[in-house]
Amino acid sequence: METMPPVLLGVSLLIPFMVALALHRFLESRLVVSRPLIVQPRKQFFLELALCMAAGSVVVIYNTLAYGFPATSGLSLLLGCAVVGFFLGLDMALARERTVIQDTLSENRALPPPKRLYSITRKFSLVALITILFVSMVLGLVIARDVVWLSKIQESDISLTQAQLSVMREVFFVMVVLLAAIVNLIVSYSKNLKLLFQNETGVLEKVTQGDLSRLVPVATNDEFGVIAGHTNTMINGLRHRLQLITALKLAEEVQQNLLPAKPPLLPGLDIAGISNYCDETGGDYYDYFRLTNGDLGVVVADASEHGVSAALLMTTVRALLRQRVTMETDIARIVSEVNAELARDVASSGRFMTMFFLKIESKTNILSWVRAGHEPAILYNAEDDIFLELAGEGMAMGVVEDLKYQKYNHKGWTPGSVVVVGTDGIRETQNESGEMFGLNRFREAIRRHAARSAEEIKSRIIADLTVFQGEAPQEDDITLVVVKLL
Repeated sequence: METMPPVLLGVSLLIPFMVALALHRFLESRLVVSRPLIVQPRKQFFLELALCMAAGSVVVIYNTLAYGFPATSGLSLLLGCAVVGFFLGLDMALARERTVIQDTLSENRALPPPKRLYSITRKFSLVALITILFVSMVLGLVIARDVVWLSKIQESDISLTQAQLSVMREVFFVMVVLLAAIVNLIVSYSKNLKLLFQNETGVLEKVTQGDLSRLVPVATNDEFGVIAGHTNTMINGLRHRLQLITALKLAEEVQQNLLPAKPPLLPGLDIAGISNYCDETGGDYYDYFRLTNGDLGVVVADASEHGVSAALLMTTVRALLRQRVTMETDIARIVSEVNAELARDVASSGRFMTMFFLKIESKTNILSWVRAGHEPAILYNAEDDIFLELAGEGMAMGVVEDLKYQKYNHKGWTPGSVVVVGTDGIRETQNESGEMFGLNRFREAIRRHAARSAEEIKSRIIADLTVFQGEAPQEDDITLVVVKLL
């Protein structure tokens, strides 16, 4: 085939390559564009290589049949088509990869991380090895042909000099063409690397600014694709967390609105209360009720655990209590009925709620209470400097359905005395050394501030608790209600 005139060989090459070019768009749409985005660059490479090899094979077959050339004479032509297809395929695959990156970026689509990783190092090594083989084979064929040609020319100085220059020009031309193809691939791949880096860093910069609206295109199945996929997973996780935080903030606002906005104004009584949650929502609860006979009911309750589940339990108990206090004056019966309703709903879940229900008869200065597994309230007689615990038996609510609670009474509540009802979060608050606030410090704080108003007593006790806690985290909800007899 080497003896064919260049024009005839060029025409025989041009026709099949023109046919391949005409079929290119159709085959590309069917074999490349219709495939998943992440495999399109690889499919593009094989399409270009296959078209070049097919065109070269057609030329070899035609020349073999039409001119009787041996099939082995077309090996150099097939090698040339393979080299052209290899470099053309890589360049088109890189261009396809850029298109995929830009399309996914403009549409803000997040593809999953590649299931199979094709390492950049492995791809570089493979491309470098194939390039070296092709360059070596092309140069070897060129040099071998030139050696044969040099052996046939006349042995004169002029002929040898011209032959040497011709060989040098041919080798130089082949080297320039191959080098240009390699440089073109390097430039093309550098564009892709730059685009991938810009997309990754651009999205991460937006994330640091709080903008989670963009995702990183997963357009490669190498390390960049893995990093992009995990970055998108992180962004989606941050979005979900942000939504959760927003929902918790809303739940916190709703739950705070369920607590009393201000204490009731009753002659002879000074009242103040507060709940501080360690999370956005909590299970502590306090409330005031005007009972049907005009007496005041004060409730402090503490759900097991804390957080959203405890907050749901707290709202359930609040609804049940508010329904019962409008129908009943016996606080023991109120607590028993609420417990029966609650146990039917949560007994199987293992959740429960403790409660202290205090009833104040302001006309007779009689205190009545029901203790459902809760911390005893503290009665401080400022005149005699005596502490009394309002204790009694009673299991936590939501455990046994048919449990009947007992009411306890205390008479002789003297003016200036203070009743403090809190949750276990007060006594169990720990400082940085792991030491608990404890009952003694709690009582001492009550004694120290008992001469003040109920609001000031509440605020000073919370302030003492905060100073004791220091930098240690708050691990439980804290609720405190102070009632002072004027």
